[in-house]
Amino acid sequence: MATIQQTISNIKTSLSELYPGPEAGIMAEQVVEHVLQKTRVALSLAREQEVKAAEANTISGIVTRLLQQEPLQYVLGIAYFYDLELYVDARVLIPRPETEELVHLILQKHKNRLHLKVLDIGTGSGCIPIALAKNLQQAQVYGLDISSDALAVARANAEKYQAAITWLQQDVFEPITTIPLHSLDILISNPPYVLESEKEQMRANVLSYEPHLALFVPDNDALRYYKRIAEVGQELLKPGGNLYFEINERYGKATQDMLLRAGYRQAEVLHDLFGKERMVEAIV
Repeated sequence: MATIQQTISNIKTSLSELYPGPEAGIMAEQVVEHVLQKTRVALSLAREQEVKAAEANTISGIVTRLLQQEPLQYVLGIAYFYDLELYVDARVLIPRPETEELVHLILQKHKNRLHLKVLDIGTGSGCIPIALAKNLQQAQVYGLDISSDALAVARANAEKYQAAITWLQQDVFEPITTIPLHSLDILISNPPYVLESEKEQMRANVLSYEPHLALFVPDNDALRYYKRIAEVGQELLKPGGNLYFEINERYGKATQDMLLRAGYRQAEVLHDLFGKERMVEAIV
């Protein structure tokens, strides 16, 4: 039987066919941590311990799926987001670091306010509303998605963290009648924004496994969701309420201009940690 160290090395070697060495190494450690249920520190202290046959078989099955370019988060059923360990599978997008930045921005601006009423449109795994519900004081939080499958994942994640969120299943292009007019303090959305023409630049593990409904928009209507959600904001946000978007970095100015034309008093394009235009904040 192989030791933990040998097992990690073997996984890394296998995954290096598809992923850069450092990434393959991190993935190998995460697989072994998950199967052996050990922390990274415990794993490092037990490198010479032998891996049991049953554990080795489980690891082999995981590696087989990873070699088919299935995302690690789907294989393990776990994605980490803003100190949360969320369940994910192919029904929802894997939460991204730039979305964490958006949540952090919102919390920095609003964490000391009480009883905020918040709506997240296109909620997917529920990562945004759950993080906000756990970190805002006595907020009333809604999460909306067209997909019943996505909402099933979001509900399970909310139950895990005992986050009281009202889930709404509907098409955003239909009237939202369950929330009173001009009652929201904050509206957030990370809608589909990847252009169809950008598919060729994406990794196979995204294209083959993550839900296209949550990813792509037609090249000839790149702001389709943003325009509609801007209308929803005009209808549902209180005067002075805040709208937050995660955006395609190519469309910062276009999104800002659209919001100002739609009647927002202010609209500002914000940069992520890498200096890319990835967020917009507007005030109604």
